[in-house]
Amino acid sequence: MNIVITGASSGVGLETARILADISGNRIIVIARSVMKIQALAGECNIRKQETVVQPIQFDLAKGDIENLALQINRQLGKIDILINNAGTLLNKPLGQITAAEIDDVFNVNVKAPLLLTQALIPLLKPGSHVVNIGSMGGVQGSVKFSGLSVYSASKGALSVLTECLAAELAEKKISVNCLAFGSVQTEMLAKAFPGYNAPVTAIGMATFVADFAMNGHKYFNGKVLPVSLSTP
Repeated sequence: MNIVITGASSGVGLETARILADISGNRIIVIARSVMKIQALAGECNIRKQETVVQPIQFDLAKGDIENLALQINRQLGKIDILINNAGTLLNKPLGQITAAEIDDVFNVNVKAPLLLTQALIPLLKPGSHVVNIGSMGGVQGSVKFSGLSVYSASKGALSVLTECLAAELAEKKISVNCLAFGSVQTEMLAKAFPGYNAPVTAIGMATFVADFAMNGHKYFNGKVLPVSLSTP
């Protein structure tokens, strides 16, 4: 399979790339701002599984030219079976202190980038391909909410609705789009949101689920926002 993963330098994105790279024949592009981390990931995966090709692309989803990124992906990978929009950014700040620039930063990465990247890659997405957006329980209506996470949760709520809209628009092309709304997973982002809290799910554990869902979930779901949560947080 040909796979694109954003936010692959740490956490669930990193571990998902490792798991998918262990499947012979997969060709994977990993995208992140930190070039050293994704270069190290690619080197590790390519040595461990020589039948797999992992290629890093350094890119800032908040500021970069998405159309140019799509051209790079086309040159290096061609047609795509799976797109995992995993990259995300967090703002943990109480009301009264939030700036307009901070809101833009969060929505640019968590909502605008998945929309623009999916849109730019439509010509490359095969019939039967699967777009997986990584959301959050914070963006699920009726779930427990936490002080300081209003902007982050609102962005993930927008991603949930965007998932439903993309699935409707891409149905004729036989491209499935789903969103996995994570509960608490032990990652750097969780530590930033809830210092000192220990999540019941590890990044590797969640990545195992994500990798399987990316390969098989579109056979059973489309346009769905699926909670994947033992606890929130």
